[in-house]
Amino acid sequence: MKDVLLRFTIKKEQAGRKLRDVLQQDFEISRKLLIRAKYKGEILVNGEYSYVSREMIEGDQIQILLDEEESENLIPQPMDLDIRLEDEDIMIIAKKAGIVVHPSGMHVDGTLANGVVHYWQQKGEQRKFRPVSRLDKDTSGLIIVAKNQWAHERFSRMQKDKTLKRRYVAIVHGRLAYDEGVIESPIGRKEGSIIEREVRADGQQAITRYQVVARSDDMSLVKLELQTGRTHQIRVHMSYSGHPLIGDELYGGSRELLDRQALHAYELQFIHPRSKEEIRIEQSIPDDMQKIIEMYKLSE
Repeated sequence: MKDVLLRFTIKKEQAGRKLRDVLQQDFEISRKLLIRAKYKGEILVNGEYSYVSREMIEGDQIQILLDEEESENLIPQPMDLDIRLEDEDIMIIAKKAGIVVHPSGMHVDGTLANGVVHYWQQKGEQRKFRPVSRLDKDTSGLIIVAKNQWAHERFSRMQKDKTLKRRYVAIVHGRLAYDEGVIESPIGRKEGSIIEREVRADGQQAITRYQVVARSDDMSLVKLELQTGRTHQIRVHMSYSGHPLIGDELYGGSRELLDRQALHAYELQFIHPRSKEEIRIEQSIPDDMQKIIEMYKLSE
């Protein structure tokens, strides 16, 4: 069974160009994906097989089909998924704290990937699990899953171009001195640990913007936006600044009020790769963090 990757009609301004050029320049299909479409899929013009060197005529109906993929070694497992948006290219899921995104040596099943693959299976679809970005196990909030290779490549480009906006809210220890700022400090793996990261001179570039929403005597409610996507970036940067996240024991936070890091991915903003519409989705702060906000009067 084949999956429709693209379906479109050639416009007047595209006429006279080769199909290959339209696909690569207008739809930003990579050379790798184009090869896969040629040899493991179908490229149709007006319902007939076609070479990508074919010259386009206004009104030509184009279809690119690919063989359905399977996520290797992923066991489908039923899971209650909070799907905020889904179409032929993407899923946006509100992940609960305590759920791992993708299987690893420490978490072989029960992950978001297992649940998504089961969901697709129930719909009669076979797809490879392609998270656009990942959230730590104990971070809650919005996550994007690309449903095909083309969409995943487009989101990778958005991340490089910094047009994919990922916004978080956190509760941190202490009163931040400034209402807003930028933390630009390189992050790398801490020596002797396979999990922990730290700010270090030989690390990768990492940039986090923050804005203080409210303060109490000994904690602050902060909104943050990632300019880069390093592992544990917000947790490391806030700890480095002297304000570790509430509940983040790994990076110096206390678990007295919360047994996970108080971090929630509350907003995503991007231009949809197919429709070109602006997508902006928010997810409310979970109850465990909301209770602390109300208890310490940290509301806006």
